[in-house]
Amino acid sequence: MTEIAPAESIFTYGAPTLKFGDGASDEIGYDLAQLGARRALVITDAGVAATGLPQRIADQMAGFGVEATVYDGARIEPTDASMQAAIDWARAHGPWDAFVAVGGGSSIDTAKAVNLMLSNPGELLDYVNAPVGGGAAPVNVLHPLVAVPTTTGTGAESTTVCVLDVLAQRVKSGISHARLRPTLAVVDPLLTLTQPAGVTASAGMDILCHALESYTARPYTAVPRKQPEQRVPYCGSNPVSDMWSERALGLLASSFRRAVLHGDDVEARREMALAATFAGLGFGNAGVHIPHANAYPIAGQVRDFRPADYPDAEAMVPHGMAVALTAPEAFRFTFEASPQRHRRAAQLLEPDADPPSDAAALLPEVLVRLMRDIGIPDGIGAVGFGSNDVDDLVDGAVKQQRLLATAPRKVTPDDLGTIFRRSMSLW
Repeated sequence: MTEIAPAESIFTYGAPTLKFGDGASDEIGYDLAQLGARRALVITDAGVAATGLPQRIADQMAGFGVEATVYDGARIEPTDASMQAAIDWARAHGPWDAFVAVGGGSSIDTAKAVNLMLSNPGELLDYVNAPVGGGAAPVNVLHPLVAVPTTTGTGAESTTVCVLDVLAQRVKSGISHARLRPTLAVVDPLLTLTQPAGVTASAGMDILCHALESYTARPYTAVPRKQPEQRVPYCGSNPVSDMWSERALGLLASSFRRAVLHGDDVEARREMALAATFAGLGFGNAGVHIPHANAYPIAGQVRDFRPADYPDAEAMVPHGMAVALTAPEAFRFTFEASPQRHRRAAQLLEPDADPPSDAAALLPEVLVRLMRDIGIPDGIGAVGFGSNDVDDLVDGAVKQQRLLATAPRKVTPDDLGTIFRRSMSLW
């Protein structure tokens, strides 16, 4: 008789030290000095650098005995090539004993990659999740990393994940390990006031899907018991991540539309920054699933779509937008695994929503109404994909096994194909 392994009874929780509030970015020099840093590299992208903010942060470090240099070559939607360029530059101009990432998730993820590769042996692809890369774990402790988000959405300041496009394989993948988590997250809502409406909408959908996916993820008790060395940062939905996800959804209900349509609404910006922080603290431990797995090939296989409010951008589908485009149909698919949670999530987002005759349609309908209001494109067809692309999109999503393993239902390639086809147009 085959012995059945006992179910998991342990969940893990990790988070960076958090400093939140108006003006928090003015104290980074002090924070680095407390970490023992004396020479720091500030990593950002050209657009954020043009605002003068990264240089201002670098300059104020001198008053605390920290010498700082700004690198502004991070790429929006980073690739293995852009990350390697940053790694090579940092090696040539080092050594460094701390890193500061100022910008969106792209800058923060680039800083994570630089920190990893300046602290550990091998090549970048060695550490990218299998089957895209080698899936190796870092063997050495990383330097302190301070993450300073200037967009409200990615949650990269809280997570153990670094996301990148692997150009040769035309797929987006990531590196995931607890040592990549930033040492300190500095969330200053005032830094997001100049974020354009299109960026706010896309990044906000990333917040929303972080909260929804972690809330509906496979429960941590739904797998066989692991040995200590087998535990990974994404352990499935659990009581702590549920608390953060529910709070993030409530904040989004009151602030998301206001922040997109009235960007000078400071209170809405504060609530969005807090929602992003809460969602990051949730999904950074529970994990995400189907919408994020689908987003990687959508972003990696885009041909000629250029989003509004991303000036001078190459053809791209911003990450939060890519996640959102199949989210309604993904949550229709996962409904049967946890109907109560899907209904609860919809009620938090839209308390007055009339329940449809098909209960599985409630959350998708709430999402579609929101996406229409904030200007998200009408499905993957609106960003240039057609029915002939579905097989390639499925192939790309299937490679994201680290994410699909967190889905509350087993998802097959045929299931993914149905989700993609139903997502060609959402309304």
